[in-house]
Amino acid sequence: MSTKQHVEPLPADLSLMRETAQILLGPDAAPDVLPPSADELDTLIRTLRGHLELLAPEVEQAASRLDQESIPRYCARACVVEVRGKLRAQPGPGLSGAAAYARRLARALNALCNHYEGLLRTLAKEEEPNGDQSRTLGR
Repeated sequence: MSTKQHVEPLPADLSLMRETAQILLGPDAAPDVLPPSADELDTLIRTLRGHLELLAPEVEQAASRLDQESIPRYCARACVVEVRGKLRAQPGPGLSGAAAYARRLARALNALCNHYEGLLRTLAKEEEPNGDQSRTLGR
């Protein structure tokens, strides 16, 4: 039985989360490109908020399994704090305010996905027999 089975799998919709964020962050989302319509932005904002609300506790839980002095733990928790701040914030006035807010949420979601994947990789390495001992011992 492999010890990698103890690490929880990525949420089934992590790729969907990245795709949603990419709508606002991709090459077609440059500042000189017209933003999505008001209805599209509303849907994107609600979707991004839902993804962030779902993923933030998962990141916190994964981070809590690491040593308290762990840099990945610290960085992931800082990202969760930032995400919560963005979730408390409201879009600015008008379509441009909503578009800027949606892009901020998309960047936060992208970062949270990256932290989550990194945490799971770190946890998988730590749970392997003789984990990182060779690096720790300088071998």
